[in-house]
Amino acid sequence: MSWPEPVVCVQSLAESGIKTIPVRYVKPPCQRPGGAAMESVEVQRNIPMVDMAKLESAAAVRDMAEACQEWGFFHVINHGISGELMECVKESWKQFFDQPLDLKKQYANSPMTYEGYGSRLGIEKGAILDWSDYFFLNYMPTSLRNPAMWPAFPPSSKKLIEEYGSEVVKLCGKLMKRLSVGLGLKEEYLLNAFGGEEGIGACMRANMYPKCPQPDLTLGLSPHSDPGGMTILLPDHNVPGLQVRKGDNWITIDPIPNALIVNIGDQIQVLSNAIYKSVKHRVIVNSNKDRVSLAFFYNPKSDLIIEPAKELVTEERPALFPRMTFDEYRLHIRKRGICGTSQHEQSLKST
Repeated sequence: MSWPEPVVCVQSLAESGIKTIPVRYVKPPCQRPGGAAMESVEVQRNIPMVDMAKLESAAAVRDMAEACQEWGFFHVINHGISGELMECVKESWKQFFDQPLDLKKQYANSPMTYEGYGSRLGIEKGAILDWSDYFFLNYMPTSLRNPAMWPAFPPSSKKLIEEYGSEVVKLCGKLMKRLSVGLGLKEEYLLNAFGGEEGIGACMRANMYPKCPQPDLTLGLSPHSDPGGMTILLPDHNVPGLQVRKGDNWITIDPIPNALIVNIGDQIQVLSNAIYKSVKHRVIVNSNKDRVSLAFFYNPKSDLIIEPAKELVTEERPALFPRMTFDEYRLHIRKRGICGTSQHEQSLKST
């Protein structure tokens, strides 16, 4: 597959000095920030916070489980990843995005894998696009890594990607155990369902949301839930932009220094039989500042069947989702672009 039309670098558009955004980035009125009926926006209200230093206690596990049920999102502090490493890896991606376009295009991606540098998701011709560029790369299993597609500039970037990824994988392993306990399951349940430490998959996406002359007309990332297992987000602590859906509200998350943001993905929602929620979220853009974030996606082995845990299925609460491999689900998402959890939402609506 190839892109259905020429790919335009959004950062270059922003830097050209345009005063109005091209029509292909203008969202319908009902999809614009604050534009939908029965919808309000609460600015900078914080999601729950989880302290990793306290997660051995039953009370802390219960609080995290409640955050996953009520919000699907939480901040995590005392996570063991140094603030210096987080700032260095963020800075390296900022430096990459600031490189000349010709250099960045050497890493141009395709819809086949999305790996590399890109500016659109989905292959629908004439689609309304998001105001963002990104760089996507595979991290685990190591057999899927393509070092030639990892950016060579700045020179420290490959080492930083490796080091940061290793630390986040360790963090995810710890979180998976406590998330299992929070469901009343054995602590290894979720990790085993993902294929064990040797079977899990992981990938990263560095996001560049350029400043936008008309931020009220577009979005950096359209509303969606993450199709994988769990996402660890290293946010831009200087420029809020992530919004989480809570009831009828879009709530702008206020980043906390040195904290990471964790959200439940579709595959853990399935395994938990919708006890843990994979929640829609989106990204707004800023009229004066660029914003860079780094999302780390922690996923099940691609060919394993994912289905609700039998221990969580009862007559009163039957299985809410069909059996499906992550590969099958991911293919559905890739064909349609960033469109939320349409298959899983339909399963929930039919119950």
